[in-house]
Amino acid sequence: MTTEGERMHALVERLYPLCRSITGDGVRATLEIVGEYVPLQVHEVPTGTQVLDWTVPQEWNIRDAYVADSAGRRVVDFAASSLHVLGYSVPVSRTMPLAELRGHLHTLPDHPSWVPYRTSYYRPEWGFCLAQETLDALPDGEYEVCVDSTLADGHLTYAEHVVPGQVADEVIVSCHVCHPSLANDNLAGIAVAVFLARALAEQTPYYTYRFIFAPGTIGAITWLARNKERIDRVKHGLVLACAGDRGQLTYKQSRRGDAEIDRVLRHVLATSERPHSVAEFTPYGYDERQFCSPGFDLGVGSLTRTPYAGYPEYHTSADNPDFVSPEAMADTLAVCREAFAVLDRNRRYLNLSPYGEPQLGRRGLYGSLGGRSDAQQAQMAMLWVLNLSDGEHSLLDVAERSGLPFDTVAVAADALHGAGLIKA
Repeated sequence: MTTEGERMHALVERLYPLCRSITGDGVRATLEIVGEYVPLQVHEVPTGTQVLDWTVPQEWNIRDAYVADSAGRRVVDFAASSLHVLGYSVPVSRTMPLAELRGHLHTLPDHPSWVPYRTSYYRPEWGFCLAQETLDALPDGEYEVCVDSTLADGHLTYAEHVVPGQVADEVIVSCHVCHPSLANDNLAGIAVAVFLARALAEQTPYYTYRFIFAPGTIGAITWLARNKERIDRVKHGLVLACAGDRGQLTYKQSRRGDAEIDRVLRHVLATSERPHSVAEFTPYGYDERQFCSPGFDLGVGSLTRTPYAGYPEYHTSADNPDFVSPEAMADTLAVCREAFAVLDRNRRYLNLSPYGEPQLGRRGLYGSLGGRSDAQQAQMAMLWVLNLSDGEHSLLDVAERSGLPFDTVAVAADALHGAGLIKA
């Protein structure tokens, strides 16, 4: 029987060969596969649409690209890997000497067997990416260069999946779908988002959860521009990326630094005793910087394992399915589930018997603890919840101040609420 981690890894392997970019059929093909796992509402935004300070660009699609030697042998071949072509390359069909071609070739001299990932989204250019050892083996001579691509008016494509909650207030989960054959950045993030959505759909969550699958930067900006009137519904958010490498978890806080999602992730990671780090917000990275731009200032953080550019394989052909592990993706998913369980249960209560300590024994609350290995901890949780249930403190406040696990505090609150001692 396959594990959840193995099923996520299988999704990564299935998506890996597709050539994605910020627009085009590769994005649509990716979303079509994601749509087999969770129902999606797909949006197509026309080229030229003004989105905040940006404009939706022309759509890029590619059929083939190669560099061939004088014998017709393809020495660089897009069919072998979508990384071999510079993203958004304009069409070209020429023959030129190697000396001229070199100006359009990108390599990684420090990692001679790896192919880099490079793009040219907003300036007309063409090029190829290849291993340095491949370039070093090329003899001087004439080479045929072909990029069979189109750059024309079309659409930017993104998709949403919504898990309805008990309230209209929303938690957004965002991941970018624009990178080509890069497993950790960000196919692992897509896979974790998909399986997180499926897990939430099996429950009746308090919040409504909106999953956004969009191209990086321009996709998030487009989503924000098209949802300005309802942005006040977004109470919390998380950007998922680099979710499958074997490094420790890293949570990057929102611009606010004290948003509820920041406190929840800090608490969950600390109490789980997982190796982790918490980073301050910076206006660079993934799409948390769009959601946290000052005009929106949403409570949106970012969860990764090793952060972007923090591992040598980042944006190279070495970021392949072997680089990500089912166990790491399962761990990332588990943290997301734990964090959202806290977020969903975090309430403020009012003590209905605030004058002195209410008698818990005659209400059967002490008796309910009999035989529990954590009876003393559970009793302390009840006392802390009663003491801090003043309408101002949340259950997360109680957990942080008492040093008790949130789940223990939440269970105590449920018991006190059932006994009529507190109300939400």
